[in-house]
Amino acid sequence: MAGLTGRPFIHRFMAFIDYVLQQPSYGWADKNGELVRPTLRQLFSEAFSRINIFKSKKNWISLISWLMIACSLPLFTIFLIKYLSWKLAIAIAVYSMVIMGTHGTIWFHRYCTHNAYTFRNPVFRFITQHLVIKTFPEEMYVVSHHVHHSKSDLPGDPYNPRAGLFYCLLSDVNHQSISKTLSEKDYTKAAWFMRHTGVQINSFAQYQRWGSIATPFYTISMWLLNWAFWYTAFDFIGGHGLAMAMFSAAMLWTILVKAFNYTGHGKGEVKHVEGIDFDRSNLSINQLRPGLLAGEWHNNHHLYPSSARAGFLPYQIDLAWIYVWILHKLGAVKTYRDSKQEFMKRYVHKKEVKTAIAQPTAV
Repeated sequence: MAGLTGRPFIHRFMAFIDYVLQQPSYGWADKNGELVRPTLRQLFSEAFSRINIFKSKKNWISLISWLMIACSLPLFTIFLIKYLSWKLAIAIAVYSMVIMGTHGTIWFHRYCTHNAYTFRNPVFRFITQHLVIKTFPEEMYVVSHHVHHSKSDLPGDPYNPRAGLFYCLLSDVNHQSISKTLSEKDYTKAAWFMRHTGVQINSFAQYQRWGSIATPFYTISMWLLNWAFWYTAFDFIGGHGLAMAMFSAAMLWTILVKAFNYTGHGKGEVKHVEGIDFDRSNLSINQLRPGLLAGEWHNNHHLYPSSARAGFLPYQIDLAWIYVWILHKLGAVKTYRDSKQEFMKRYVHKKEVKTAIAQPTAV
């Protein structure tokens, strides 16, 4: 692809990355190795096939992903009919764009996927995990996101922007489930991605039955307990209106965040800006809204995926990093990785030195 450079990886790791996810019926690439761009009909057909538990109970985790949204719809409808107000509309905007967005960066992105920081004990991990209303299982994000980083904007990227908006919107069910036919050795590798998250992991025999890393009992019970807690808490704070507004906000964030890897990767086009987007090996870009509101400086993150901080430049406020830093000061976070100094040395200070040499002071 024009504008992107190759990325070397250990062959054996790449081979595993190639098949760890369940390939869609239309495939990742054609016989010439070019990206398959499925039609809208193919995408929806695949989606409904993937959530059909009557076809296979191994589809349960894909169904859960959509079931969480479906269960929020009645609350959203009641909110619109009975409780809609400007105050609650503002609360929805803040909760969805700032709180849910920042938590997604803190928990799913930097901790669960990249293990960018460690907790001192499981209690702090559990609290962080359930800081907001739960809207999808960790497994649906973590494994596929490792594939995304290995194959960004290339065939096999589970939310490849070059295949269009709906390719990304439907990626959670169409492209993000693990393969149902892994060997015991490969299943162990896939489960390794989840080892630190606290999620209850299936044995290989259980995986063969359920087709997932996370156990159904753990996933469903954590979902129900999380919802029960947060509905009770919001109802106590502001009544049914606030509770329904917050669940509506969580639902809206879950739907809209699926479009992030479309917009966050330039909608499939090269849109890097000089002095802002330093990683040119993929289409990721730094955007102000997700950066300032959720700490998602995406191009920076692709440069240093294991860093607990992604806001490197002075204006790049990183709320997710602030949370991790505060927990570290309080003793809840034991260790973290921060790549700011390396970024500044490699991309900013080096550029300043080159500029100074190119433009000597006049005598």
